[in-house]
Amino acid sequence: MVLALAGQGVAAQDSMPPAPYAYRQLDNADQEAKAKALMETLRCLKCQGQSIADSDAPMAGDMRHQVRTRIAAGEEPEAIRAWLIERYGDYVSFAPRVDSATWPLFAVPLILLIVAGLLLWRKLGKRA
Repeated sequence: MVLALAGQGVAAQDSMPPAPYAYRQLDNADQEAKAKALMETLRCLKCQGQSIADSDAPMAGDMRHQVRTRIAAGEEPEAIRAWLIERYGDYVSFAPRVDSATWPLFAVPLILLIVAGLLLWRKLGKRA
């Protein structure tokens, strides 16, 4: 019985109508272009491999609504990106920031490339 009641809350979320700007574009073409460009750089938290511009997940629709609403209110795309990162974490952005938590993601591939280059140089150097 408890599980049935808990499941009703989840089902109710999916039966809610989408936010107004989830599937409707802004009237101003310049604002819509800004919103679209920003939405293509933000990751859908449910789909994970798609941007919120391409995803049909309800959560992506809510995020599109937030982006369009804030753009229409005059907010800059980078301010909206910062707000979404603060709210959902760095994972929401396809282009994560370099900071104390993410620098290894950028440094390790470079270090591995240097080590591979040195090993290759030593191996080829012994032949000559």
